[in-house]
Order: sequence, then structure tokens, then C-alpha cells
Amino acid sequence: MSIGFVMLCHEALDRAAQVARHWSQRGCPIVIHVDARVPQRDFDAFRGALSDCPNILFSERFRCEWGRFSLVRATQAAAELMLASFVEAHHIYLASGTCLPLRPVEELVGYLDERAGTDFIESATTEDVPWTKGGLDHERFTLRFPFSWKRQRRLFDRYVRLQRRLKVRRRIPEGLTPHMGSQWWCLTRETLSAILYHPRRAEFDRYFKRVWIPDESYFQTLVRLVSDRVESRSLTLSKFDFQGKPHVFYDDHLRLLRRSDCFVARKIWPQAERLYTAFLSGEHDAANRAEPNPGKIDRIFSKAIERRTVGRPGLYMTGRFPRKNHDNGLTAARYAVFEGFGDLFIDFPAWLRRTTGLRSHGHLYAPDRAEFTDGLSVYSGALSDDARLRDYNPEMFLTNLIWNTRGERQAFLFGPRDTQAAGWFIPRDPNADVFCVTGAWAVPLFVSKRPFAEVRAKAARLQKIESAHLAILRDPATRARVRIWTMADLVENPAEPLQTVIEEASVRTAETVAEIPRMVDLTGFGAFLQRLRNAGMHPYLIGDFPGDVRNKDAAKPDVTR
Repeated sequence: MSIGFVMLCHEALDRAAQVARHWSQRGCPIVIHVDARVPQRDFDAFRGALSDCPNILFSERFRCEWGRFSLVRATQAAAELMLASFVEAHHIYLASGTCLPLRPVEELVGYLDERAGTDFIESATTEDVPWTKGGLDHERFTLRFPFSWKRQRRLFDRYVRLQRRLKVRRRIPEGLTPHMGSQWWCLTRETLSAILYHPRRAEFDRYFKRVWIPDESYFQTLVRLVSDRVESRSLTLSKFDFQGKPHVFYDDHLRLLRRSDCFVARKIWPQAERLYTAFLSGEHDAANRAEPNPGKIDRIFSKAIERRTVGRPGLYMTGRFPRKNHDNGLTAARYAVFEGFGDLFIDFPAWLRRTTGLRSHGHLYAPDRAEFTDGLSVYSGALSDDARLRDYNPEMFLTNLIWNTRGERQAFLFGPRDTQAAGWFIPRDPNADVFCVTGAWAVPLFVSKRPFAEVRAKAARLQKIESAHLAILRDPATRARVRIWTMADLVENPAEPLQTVIEEASVRTAETVAEIPRMVDLTGFGAFLQRLRNAGMHPYLIGDFPGDVRNKDAAKPDVTR
């Protein structure tokens, strides 16, 4: 007994000839269908290259197109020729011109002999398959598809919408339950004969001529009608990406293919010389006689698809970057944002660095430059402090900063004086810890000694900006961890908010706050606020600030912001 191969070829004919000769020399009959779109000159050369192999025949040629019945017709013609010409073939194996045998033919024949009468074809109902693409699963059997999906896409889509609107439903032939699966199967001679010479074949063919992608459903459905020993799996290793396109195997997949223990693999890159040499040489590992188990490499392919579609958190790539919200986390690691603390406490970043171990920067979104720690003009990843470069894409500036400094938690100051373009990005980021003191923007104005009319105008503008930012921070859709205090509450009891900062942002073991940073001297600040109120500006974000406060151990800094 032997196994016969039906090969569907349309490209890389030199490689198809190499594989066909390999099987032919080992006693396997072969019938080859060559797409009618292949030039006659190339077909003649291909046929001539195999003319010395008496067990290789060529079937009638059809012009094949993806997703159309022509692929089924080509398979039918080649299979009919196989059944008529090679009576010794007890199993017929459907392969493509880009397939490559991974194990000796003798092992495949022995494997099938032990399972005589068993059909190997992936066959599952539409409710049980996850790989259907384009929103068409059961509809591919109940609608009509007279137009080519590749050549006539607009007509295809419009006709589908029209049928849905008119609630058109085709009648599925009596006794058939639509099944789907891989195009590449291995059927017994009896089963294939029963399908090809079924008394209702004309009826079945008429129906499947208007089914979408019938090569993945014709044999998969009819095998359930004529066979009672179906193993719903393919003996051919074929993997598909998230778009439903087949993975191509290259030379560096050699070890991966060997691990699968499968008999045949597709789709092989025509230039993969190492693969063709290794698997067609006739030298095989004697230990490689296990049950075919593509699951051994499923994890690797699943990981590759996940990396391609989801990526690593906080790392953007060209395949996903232009697509809004098509990301895996906005940033790569946790970071802390302090709003108002830098205005209220003297040299707050230095205190933060000593107390929490955070890499603390100044105002990264300051109007003139990004204030990197230690006054650096260029930071990790060649990030420049140039405001023009930063503001070209403020969100990606932060994303790059966090990605480039993975393993070291970053912190920076932010406020209404800064460029606000990242103000919507930070609240959406679950990696962000935001600690906000509202109304602290008034402190630099208080100590600035500028004309009051100018101070009043700036106070109104800054409060408006901060009010809009607070609305974002308090939005139910915010995913950052947010802590908000009014300036009045913090001045009354600074230890409690600072303790919260240490507990939630520190990279060290949280301890009781032992050192409180020096606060700006707020003597006369209450009178300053009253003057703003008298001028018609209500500083409500500051909170219920007392009329006059003098801080213990307070000092006036040189505030220029």
C-alpha cells in the first residue's frame, strides 16, 4: 500500500519539482495541478523537468483564485485523476507547491497503515472555530458570493450588505451541516471516492460555487456526510497570523520545524535553501518518530502574534503607533507626578530624591526647557531638553523617558504654568501616581513682587488651567492613582500628605516621615488672597486659607517661575 500526493502549484515551480521528485523516488504516485495563470513556457519547463518520473501526472489546468470555487475544482480534477490512475494509493494527501516533507515518507505510510480507514481533515462547525475573519462565519454558507473578494472588493462588500438588508438566506442542501477547516487534508481512497462520485455531487457543487472560501469548507463538510472515522486535524503544519495569513517558514525555523514532529509543513520560503537541503537529504533523526504535535510550537507562535499585535507595555512600534488606542499600556513603568509641591516647598526634588529614592526631575514640561535632574541637557535615550523637540509630541516624550529608564522610577513636577499637552495623557496612564496640591500656583505670584494687575490676570489664567486639569484627574475614566489636597489643608498639616507620598511613591521600605522640606514663607499670603478677592478674582482652588499665616522655619526662595 502507498500514499498518493495531490499537489496544487502556482509559484516556485522549481521547489515544487524538487519536492515532487523526492516523493516520487520513494514510490509515491503524484498528480500535480498547475494554475492556468502560470505561463505556458514555465509550465512546459516544469513538466519537462519531471518527465523522467513515470508516477507523476499532470491534471487539467484551471485558473484559480483565492476564495473561489476554482480551487475546489482544481482539487477535484487532480483527485479524480489520482483515483483513476493509481489504484494502489490507499490515502490521498493534498499538499501545495510550497509544502515540504519534514519526516520520511516511510514513517507517514506506516502511520497511516496503523490507522487504516481514518480520515485526517480539520472539520469543525462555524460555532466552534475562532479563525473566521471579516465578520463572515455562518453567513458564508447562507449568502451568495458571486464577486471576487480580492478583485471586486467594493462589489463584494456592497452585495453582502444588500443581502443582509433584504434578509436573504440561501437554503443549505438537505443533510449537510456546514463545517470548516484547513484546506490541507489526508483522506482515504474510499472517502475521497464517496465525495467525488456522490450521486448528489452536482447539487453540492452548485451550492458551494457561491460559498465564500469553499476550499476550506467543501471537503470539510462532505466528509461528515460519507465518513464515520474522522480525526479533525491536519497532518500538515500550517500557522496563521492574526490577519488569517499563513506564516512563512525560513531557514532559521529549522529547529522549530523538527520539534513539531509533523509530516509536512507549509508555507516554505522558496529561498530557504537550508530547509530544503536538511529535509530532502534523506537523513533524518531516528528518534523523530513521535506523534505529530504542532502544539509544541504553538506557544512560540502565540507569543509572536501577541508581540506583533499587543507588543510590550509602553513600547510603540510603527505597526501600531498610528492607530489610536491600539497600544499595550501607555508607558512601560510606574512614575510619579507632583503638582504644586515644587511651588510650596523649597528644593522639593532634592528632598524627594533623599527620602523616596525616586529619580526626581524639575518641571519636565516647563515652557522654556525640560528640567532634567542635575540640570542635564540630554538625558537617557538621547532625550534633549529642547522644548521644541519635546512639544512636537509631548506624550511620546514622556513615553520615551519612562521606557529609557526602566528599572529606575522617575518623578517630576507639573503645574498650570507648564505645557498642558500631556495633561490628558497622564491621567489615562495606570502607571502614573499623581500627587496634587491645588492652588499652589499662587505662591510664586505672591513672592514675585510684580505689579498687582499683572499678578491678578495671571492668577485667573492659572486657576482656569488648573480647574480644567482637575476635571480630568477626577473624571471616572481616569486610570492614574490620584491624591489631591488643597493648599490650605497641606499648610495646616504638611506631615500627613508627605507621609502619603513616602508610602505610595517610595521605592524603599516606607518609613515615618522624619524630614519635612522647608516651606516657602507664607507670611502675608492670606492678605494677598483677600486682595485678589477684592479685585474680583476668587481663588477657590486654594481652599479655606486663614487670614494670615507665618510658617515656622520658613524661608523665602529666589522664585523666578
